[in-house]
Amino acid sequence: MPFHHPLARFLICCALLIAATLGSVAQAQPQIAARSWLLVDVTSGQILASHDPDMTVEPASLTKLMTAYLAFSALRDGQLKLDQRPAVSNRAYKAIGSRMFVDPLEPATVEELLHGMIVQSGNDASIILAEAISGSEDVFAQAMTQAARQMGMNNTSFRNATGLPHPEHYSTARDLATLAIRLIVDHPSYYPLYSQKEYTYNDIRQRNRNKLLFSDPTVDGVKTGYTEAAGYCLVASAEREQPGGGFERRLLSVVLGAESPNARASESQKLLNYGFQNFDALRIYRRGQSTGTYRVWKGALDQVEGTVTHDVIVTIPKGANQRISAEIERVEPLVAPISVGQRIGTLRVRLDDQLLLEQPLVAKTEVAEGGWATKLWDSVRMRISR
Repeated sequence: MPFHHPLARFLICCALLIAATLGSVAQAQPQIAARSWLLVDVTSGQILASHDPDMTVEPASLTKLMTAYLAFSALRDGQLKLDQRPAVSNRAYKAIGSRMFVDPLEPATVEELLHGMIVQSGNDASIILAEAISGSEDVFAQAMTQAARQMGMNNTSFRNATGLPHPEHYSTARDLATLAIRLIVDHPSYYPLYSQKEYTYNDIRQRNRNKLLFSDPTVDGVKTGYTEAAGYCLVASAEREQPGGGFERRLLSVVLGAESPNARASESQKLLNYGFQNFDALRIYRRGQSTGTYRVWKGALDQVEGTVTHDVIVTIPKGANQRISAEIERVEPLVAPISVGQRIGTLRVRLDDQLLLEQPLVAKTEVAEGGWATKLWDSVRMRISR
């Protein structure tokens, strides 16, 4: 399914609001060897399985997802250019941890820095980009936290662009899932960088630490992280065709605090496989498809056609199609004039008694005001029908 910006906002709201885990109505949740983890179907915005998703943890190099997001935004807004060569500060040059080994005498381009940060997880590249955007890493970290709040990441605080330990630098599996989804959706032209398996800079070749890129062809990102306190972490995403659905379905897993690089990869793979094997995505309505006609008062027409502004897709346990119900609550009374796109009701989709989705129902057609006789007659009828 193609990602459009309005759809992105809608899906992220779903991910935050529909916190009930579908794993409870499918087979038992998988046993994942990690401190905190979460699996979300990006296509529907529904959480499929989780364990302590709101536990605050050190995000380690998963922090660089926000550094990249702000760098991509700066490129979009013209604040950065791909061929620009930002200066290399002493702070960046002496950064500890993983590096891409930028030479202060031969600064790298922004394009090279992005590869170095994303593929090689370079702390030096992250600091250089932060300083190029905000003047200093400390000011950039403030912008990171502000962006987090705007995304609804209310349990996240950033103090640097790299993920190096700091007592006030923390996040959660749920917040990191929100961030990764926003990065994928808002910056689709840059997201392919996360599928690159290796990168060479200054004659130093480094492999991407995301082992799933080498073992699962449907995985196209996203980012690894490690500190002694955080353990081994991985945000992974895969896109596979929904059988019989006619669209691509994306899942995203967050695994925090695994015991080894192999464990974070295997546990992430276990989560992704669990989601694809035990759940289906079902499209209830297509964007713009008619949902029916509804009574209008005092209009040149007495009915208006309804529709939805986004594909209505829900994720359900395999074989549960017959347990799905959709209901429409109309705005009453619906009085002309009515414009295209005006909200005329609410669509709700349930699995048994569990609410999966709530979405506005809008007018597909417009209805002008009726003449004075129509309005007078309908006023009488509205009073009688009360």
